[in-house]
Amino acid sequence: MSKFRPCIDLHNGKVKQIVGSSLSQNEKELKTNFISQKPAEWYAELYKKDGLKGGHIIMLGSGNEEAAIKALKAYPKGMQIGGGISSENAEKYLEAGAAAVIVTSYIFPNGKFSLENLKTLSSKIGKEHLVVDLSCYGAQNKWVVAINRWQTITDFQISKENLDMISEYCFEFLVHAAGVEGKQQGMDLELIKFLGANSPIPATYAGGANSLKDFETCDELSKGRVDLTIGSALDIFGGNLPYNECKKYK
Repeated sequence: MSKFRPCIDLHNGKVKQIVGSSLSQNEKELKTNFISQKPAEWYAELYKKDGLKGGHIIMLGSGNEEAAIKALKAYPKGMQIGGGISSENAEKYLEAGAAAVIVTSYIFPNGKFSLENLKTLSSKIGKEHLVVDLSCYGAQNKWVVAINRWQTITDFQISKENLDMISEYCFEFLVHAAGVEGKQQGMDLELIKFLGANSPIPATYAGGANSLKDFETCDELSKGRVDLTIGSALDIFGGNLPYNECKKYK
């Protein structure tokens, strides 16, 4: 059964829910669904209390490290962390309490996939501590990875061959459907189906989920092989979907 994977998105040190496609260098273009009055560690403590594992903390830009570290320490070995992760800083976050680090831009320097960078990071911390973020934009059942807060389209397509190759160096994929992220207007069903059929390792999908039925849909389409992250739609992030119902899918 597809499981619920919680999240904490940090922007300028605060917990926020943002429309993914609006994340650019221009703050005026940012579309924010929710800004929490509670600190990041409050959410981490909640997930710990409810026994939810494998959730992720994403640092959207600079100014989030202090809040992220506090959240990691509130739930030791309970959450993954991503956003600016490289071979230089990955160990620091693991030592602070991260269960794993999530890598994106570091393995796509200048928008080009670098197997060398992936190997370097994986060998340094161990594949059991590494999640690769393959967040993407899609059209006609083809998906291309996007980095730098999803503003830079890379040359890397999500294909069975590419998933097989990368899976040798990590234990999980995190895949945001960037085009629908934060819009609560439905998931990329074809992407979930593709991941379920082609990912050789566990995968977590994020983007557009807005109902409890989405757990059943994700489970059915992926044959139980893809877990589901829900953010903006949750009542703890200003939405209408009860967190207390979602947490049962663990």
